[in-house]
Amino acid sequence: MLRVVSWNINGIRSPLQGVVCQEPNNCAATTLGRLLDELDADIVCFQETKVTRDVLTEPLAIVEGYNSYFSFSRNRSGYSGVATFCKDSATPVAAEEGLSGLLATQNGDVGCYGSMDEFTQEELRALDSEGRALLTQHKIRTWGGQERTLTLINVYCPHADPGKPERLAFKMHFYRLLQMRAEALLAAGSHVIILGDLNTAHRPIDHWDAVNMECFEEDPGRKWMDGLLSVLGCQAGAHVGPFIDSYRCFQPKKEGAFTCWSAVSGARHLNYGSRLDYVLGDRALVIDTFQDSFLLPEVMGSDHCPVGAVLSVSSVPTKQCPPLCTRFLPEFAGTQLKILHFLVRLEQDAVFGQSALQLSNQTRVQTLQNKACARSTRPRPSQPGSSRGQKNLMSYFQPSSSRPQASPDLELPSLMGSLVTPVTTEEEAAAKVVEVQAKASEAKYEKEVRTLCWKSVLGGPSPMPLCWGHGEPCVIRTVKKPGPNLGRCFYMCARPRGPPTDPSSRCNFFLWRRPS
Repeated sequence: MLRVVSWNINGIRSPLQGVVCQEPNNCAATTLGRLLDELDADIVCFQETKVTRDVLTEPLAIVEGYNSYFSFSRNRSGYSGVATFCKDSATPVAAEEGLSGLLATQNGDVGCYGSMDEFTQEELRALDSEGRALLTQHKIRTWGGQERTLTLINVYCPHADPGKPERLAFKMHFYRLLQMRAEALLAAGSHVIILGDLNTAHRPIDHWDAVNMECFEEDPGRKWMDGLLSVLGCQAGAHVGPFIDSYRCFQPKKEGAFTCWSAVSGARHLNYGSRLDYVLGDRALVIDTFQDSFLLPEVMGSDHCPVGAVLSVSSVPTKQCPPLCTRFLPEFAGTQLKILHFLVRLEQDAVFGQSALQLSNQTRVQTLQNKACARSTRPRPSQPGSSRGQKNLMSYFQPSSSRPQASPDLELPSLMGSLVTPVTTEEEAAAKVVEVQAKASEAKYEKEVRTLCWKSVLGGPSPMPLCWGHGEPCVIRTVKKPGPNLGRCFYMCARPRGPPTDPSSRCNFFLWRRPS
């Protein structure tokens, strides 16, 4: 049996906290290895890894018993990215990054690209620049003893932001390129499995709130999936696509089978989500070899849950991993790099070098002229008798003649003695007590004033209002959508989002917060 699992991990370094590690150090290698062991699959495909090559560490890249393959985003750090981990017993014969073939190294690649004339080179580079596709090709053996080729396409399809129409066009181009590559592999005689986050809920049964969504069936992504997929047992004359949704093949009418929930609204608690993750197999492969297709909603650590399938075939491993394997990267291969590896040669023609030299000489001459001019115009110190000359430090210190001198004939002791009345010891003690009490009272008053002042400034948060549906304290949220209310705060029900018919879900309470 061959078991494959796909999971949008939402950052390969973050969901590891969802796995309980018994070791006190809880190192990344041990935790990721434990995660792979719990998924218990021969091939594990991760999406949205959010790592680039410069931040990929060896514990995340190399796990004992597995060989891994990564595709990184080349535009942004901490964005997108996919990775495939294969057990040593399921080592692929070829691996390739991207769908267009522009990232292929011609050594250990999958090949079979088909005709991509409808795309320009710039469009193909843009589609492959975000690290959204990774192909691994395996040798499998059926129960009848026949060896076949199986290609897994691990994809993280783009999300179409309603406020950015160019992203919808990008998403549809990516869909088109994915289908062209998959069909080219099928035409070459390979079985194909497309698995990952397709970022589209295909049918109304795959989305909780599809009834209230406008033009649900008219979405371009759903129309594309209609053309790609076929349904077993469909009526005569209906469209038959090259692929089958394996989960709906085994669970055609199961409701609430979701794989993605909003983490902000806590929708997973009430299973208020959608099914965006799929395992799609070509028709012959699904009909002949698929034994099961499943969801794993109990696995936490991401806003998605893993999905997978079981095939009645066995993997035929190869002795050598493809060159794309991360263990062959120079930073993990144990080979020392030369400093020249990090430098880039700048090729300049003679004319450019000569002009640069002339410019440098002109700049140097101009700098010397400016310095000489500055020396000639700098004011020089004047002679000792001049008023503009540098003064001595002692010139700023002069004896003062305005201070009245004490008269030598005035006898202060006798004068003070005739004016001051002698004070007794009891009076001195009473005066000290009164003075201490006055100071203490003054300090207490000043402390009270300061306390009242700070309380008026830092009065603390006002009590949360109670929602109308449950009479419970609300939570405060901030508007992040661009518009006139950007940055404003409001109160809403603290319960998780759920269906409107469920009384335990969030009510419709809403209240703007008054500006302080």
